[in-house]
Amino acid sequence: MTFLVLFWLNLGLLCVFVALTMRPGLLGFAKGGKWYLTWFAVGLITLMDELTSIFYAPAEAHRFIGTQAIFFIVATSLLIRVLSTRFVEIAQILENHNIRGGGVYSFSYFVLGPVASFVAVASIMVDYILTACISTVSAVINGTAFLPLGHMAEYGLILGVIWGIAGLNILGIRENARVTFGILLVASLVLMNLIALGLLHISPESPGVMLESVRSVTQSVAHGGLPHGVALVTVGIASCILAYSGIESVIQTAGLVENWRDIARAYWFLALTVGIVTPLISALALSAPIDIREHEGDLITYWATLVGNVPFGVVVGLLGSIILIMAVNTAYVASSELLERVAHRYRFNWLIVTNRRASLYRVHILNGLLYTGIILITKGSQALLAEMYAIGLLASFCINIGCLLIYRYFQGTKEIRAYHTSRTATLLLEFILVACFIYLALHKPYGTGLWAAVVTVLLAAGIPLSRRYGPERQEVRRSDYPLEMVLALGDVDGPLHVYFRRPGEVAMGDQRSGNAFVTFFNVREGIPDKVAPNHYRFPIQPGGVYRSIVALLALLEEELDGRDLTIHFGWPTSSWLDRMAVGVFVANLMRLPKVFPKLRFSIDYLPPPSSGAAAAPAAERALGGST
Repeated sequence: MTFLVLFWLNLGLLCVFVALTMRPGLLGFAKGGKWYLTWFAVGLITLMDELTSIFYAPAEAHRFIGTQAIFFIVATSLLIRVLSTRFVEIAQILENHNIRGGGVYSFSYFVLGPVASFVAVASIMVDYILTACISTVSAVINGTAFLPLGHMAEYGLILGVIWGIAGLNILGIRENARVTFGILLVASLVLMNLIALGLLHISPESPGVMLESVRSVTQSVAHGGLPHGVALVTVGIASCILAYSGIESVIQTAGLVENWRDIARAYWFLALTVGIVTPLISALALSAPIDIREHEGDLITYWATLVGNVPFGVVVGLLGSIILIMAVNTAYVASSELLERVAHRYRFNWLIVTNRRASLYRVHILNGLLYTGIILITKGSQALLAEMYAIGLLASFCINIGCLLIYRYFQGTKEIRAYHTSRTATLLLEFILVACFIYLALHKPYGTGLWAAVVTVLLAAGIPLSRRYGPERQEVRRSDYPLEMVLALGDVDGPLHVYFRRPGEVAMGDQRSGNAFVTFFNVREGIPDKVAPNHYRFPIQPGGVYRSIVALLALLEEELDGRDLTIHFGWPTSSWLDRMAVGVFVANLMRLPKVFPKLRFSIDYLPPPSSGAAAAPAAERALGGST
């Protein structure tokens, strides 16, 4: 029976592999003078990164919450699927604003500015540091599971892997999508055989253990009340989130694909592969009759010897070592690309000097030193590294989803009609993620300390640099001065009119003297074009658009006292339910006549011009009041 099942399984897999390898353009294609990776290639790279978690996450989750880990690894897989839909939405937003790649760093910078982006960078860097460290430790443990190695020899191998990968990157040697695809074929073959053997040779008590895991969670939620249920879910998901580390890598590499739809396909690919394989292998291994405390480092390798034999366990251990080492390389490459992006923006040029092989050797050396330091501090303990790992991962998730909520509050769905998700579900997702982050921050002091230290260092170094070299300062220098507008209006006799317009509204209406058109712009989005001599562009002040308007009106009231001055705002045409900020903004506008009783206010609606085939729809030509 076992032979026949394995024979037909492997034959089917080989047929699929042959069909894939013969398919043209499977991994990449050229279009418009550029080379793009396919959704399959991007998903493949992330898949290999996520598969590494199988070799350490189930045992670590069991150490914290026991057999309930079986249930929560499945539940976390579903949560990650919901999270991935928000990442697709973020990819679409970034693409609409011509921002390619960068993931959480680019999105946090776009929505919240430099300070939040430095916190995001710190969170991602902690994630990369601990990915490299725990993957190296797990690679050595699984690869040498059947070899009698002393502690010092194990230490030497761990440091050898770290600096060996650093050396390859310094020499400019990196794996590409084809190498990753080849390793995936082998990994798929081994893991599918492992699952088949696990199902064929499942222990009689395993189904009962799985059912008990589900029963214990449901009974605790049902009888413990809502607060207890929330606490249980928080602890469970926080303990299992490690099993899906790497999910953010797809959006990090969004600049390599043609458009955001490829990101959506890649996330579906991950949901249907690692989203199923990880819970299945975890459930089979954790329910097997194994003393998990004795095999926390090599649980999957040891389980492979039980359902198969020792040679098969050796193969699984070696496979685990290979893909774990690849994850170390991914951490080197991804962190160097992230730091390069930040250094370019803030002119930290000494860090990104390249050698003759176009390698960011200083970044790789810095990474190697960081990884070595963490290994020495933790003494190569996989358990301690696992405790530290999830904090940075959850911090980056919280920042991403929080920024998405803020964006949707101000912009609604007017820029993302093609794909958008429920704000209520996004808010609930953010609540779960923040609760998990708080739990880990309170109960995992080592991880919290590392994350806080990296955040502090980056903020201390980054904020002065951003104030001095940030692109925002260049945009502010290009803007107009309020006094220029005041002087221009003061030189005109007769009534004066000031119109507030949004960025992107080209038509400036009546160009007669005495009329001024004002646009407040976000410095991170760049200064809009000056479309008329009496068009003035001012940066939004830290207090927001409303406070910027109040400051400008106070200046006009003071300098043009006694003049007939009318302030014009546009009629809001956006849905207040879709863009909640519109309702709040209009409510603030209603207060302006009481604040500035000497000024005349008007809220107008101008129909679109009848001429011009390319005239924008009326709803998209709402004036400044719908900002």
